[in-house]
Amino acid sequence: MKIITENKSARFEYFIEDRIEAGISLDGGEVKSIKAGNISLNDSYCSIYQGSVFIKNMHVAIYENAGAYNIKEAKRERRLLLHRREINKLSQKVKEKGYTLVPLKVYLSGSLIKLEIGLCKGKHTYDKREAIQNRDVERATAREIKKYI
Repeated sequence: MKIITENKSARFEYFIEDRIEAGISLDGGEVKSIKAGNISLNDSYCSIYQGSVFIKNMHVAIYENAGAYNIKEAKRERRLLLHRREINKLSQKVKEKGYTLVPLKVYLSGSLIKLEIGLCKGKHTYDKREAIQNRDVERATAREIKKYI
């Protein structure tokens, strides 16, 4: 499994309760662009519409060697490939208060491009401050341990 890109801000902004692997419906030029690493998950999110899950606002750079007719929008919405029971489970959870679907990472599984979706609950500002404080404490202890080793 080779990780292409990761949404690092999602771990800071949300409590991740469940992770689900999904395929992405892509065109040929988009596949080549993603394998080259020209993808960004910043500000992207997932939504459920008419029994299908879509990822919106994911930026995939246009592949420069694609033909003139293969060029599409860089931030178009793309359909995610999931089983019906997974979609039903996600839609029930998202209807509950506070839950949302957030893309966590894009990776290669064999020759297939997969997306990891997280079923997340938003953090409050005091939770974020606590996470920053814990990270600072861990850094300080690592520095102190390094001095004595």
